[in-house]
Amino acid sequence: MTRIGLISDTHNLLRPEAAWLEGCAHILHAGDICRPEVLEELGRIAPVTAVRGNNDQGAWAQALPVQCTVDLAGVRVHLLHDLAELAIDPAREGVRVVLSGHSHRPLVQERNGVLFVNPGSAGPRRFTLPISLGELWIEDRQVRAGLYTLSV
Repeated sequence: MTRIGLISDTHNLLRPEAAWLEGCAHILHAGDICRPEVLEELGRIAPVTAVRGNNDQGAWAQALPVQCTVDLAGVRVHLLHDLAELAIDPAREGVRVVLSGHSHRPLVQERNGVLFVNPGSAGPRRFTLPISLGELWIEDRQVRAGLYTLSV
């Protein structure tokens, strides 16, 4: 079984609780990173694929794609920051999971055979929303998602 870590909207802050991602085969960051050091720190845990969010500025951020699709353990995952900007038909493209951020609202929802996941925000608290991360578990090309609320 392959465990993939999901994180978004860190907004300059990588909490010690992100150590929960230890043991992941890969980490996906859905944007609003705000400083490249966050990706460097996550990269010490596992390889990272990230997309640019609306708050990511500068040359380092311009090097990040706005959307991308990766194959992990036989499952196609499409990443973007704001789900409203989804530029593909996931089912038609063979995408099994769409990972987004931006809203800071954790979500796992299946629609038309595609799993839509928003891990919420792992950064500074916004309103009454939880501080959270997510994970994908992949086995034999089957995938399930989970959310984890950080107690901070």
